[in-house]
Amino acid sequence: MSATSMQHPEITASPYSTGYKIRQGVRVGFNYLLMTLLSIFFLFPIVFMLVSSIKNNETQVLMDMSTLYAFVPRGEIGAQNYYDVFAQMPFERFMFNSVFIVGMMVIFGLMINSLIAYALARLRFKGRALLLAIVIALIIIPLEAVAVPLLLLVNRFGWLESYHVQIIPFMADALSIFLFYQFFIGLPRELEEAALVDGASLFRIYWNIILPLSRPVFATVAILQFLTHWGDFLWPLMVTRGEEYRPLPVAMQQFFSQDPKVWGDIMAFAAMITIPVLIVFLLFQKWFVQSVATTGVKG
Repeated sequence: MSATSMQHPEITASPYSTGYKIRQGVRVGFNYLLMTLLSIFFLFPIVFMLVSSIKNNETQVLMDMSTLYAFVPRGEIGAQNYYDVFAQMPFERFMFNSVFIVGMMVIFGLMINSLIAYALARLRFKGRALLLAIVIALIIIPLEAVAVPLLLLVNRFGWLESYHVQIIPFMADALSIFLFYQFFIGLPRELEEAALVDGASLFRIYWNIILPLSRPVFATVAILQFLTHWGDFLWPLMVTRGEEYRPLPVAMQQFFSQDPKVWGDIMAFAAMITIPVLIVFLLFQKWFVQSVATTGVKG
């Protein structure tokens, strides 16, 4: 072996053999195939719903339902099913209820949960570790486990059949507090210490320094809260009796239980519930992915 090849082995040795390139190509191809199949699996129900919602002929909807034509817009295409939904139910009322309830929960939830998390992340007080452990433990407790005691409690307050009975009990959320806490403990303390030296209060530090730096986690929590509460069904069904305060998922169940069932109208109703969720996710997906990746690295 020459002296030159001993000093620079990478020049004479091939970094990738033919077999290695073949294995890499097979691995990449398999990954793309798997991702394509998963995408099809998750997208097909949405495509099926949207396509069926614009087929005005109910007979054709039923005939195509068990075939691949269910994913093909054909025949009488239009928005008649959507008009039928508004003609049969006060859809605009249900939509307003859902937007108002979820909007209030997200807005007040962001403020309350971020302030609690900021106190846990930055303040040192007796019982802080126990309080943090309780918050983490609350993440695994489902609503179904506390629904009945909570119903008895709000009933004693006289809150049934109202907006606030659907908003106030869920503004503080353990998972949101934990996400905020994970993000806040990663922020450099030097920024806050400099502000404290200048005489700034804790709330001013939170408002002027912490909050602008925390837009990704705020976006993540807002999306998670929106997705979670947009589909709330059990609690609104338990605390509402009429159409005045009911949100869309409960109205959907009421609409679905009507006979005879018109699947085109049902798909149109479902599409009008789904489209706002897709819009919100597409608007905030950049911050959502960024924050989830950051939280995963820190976790």
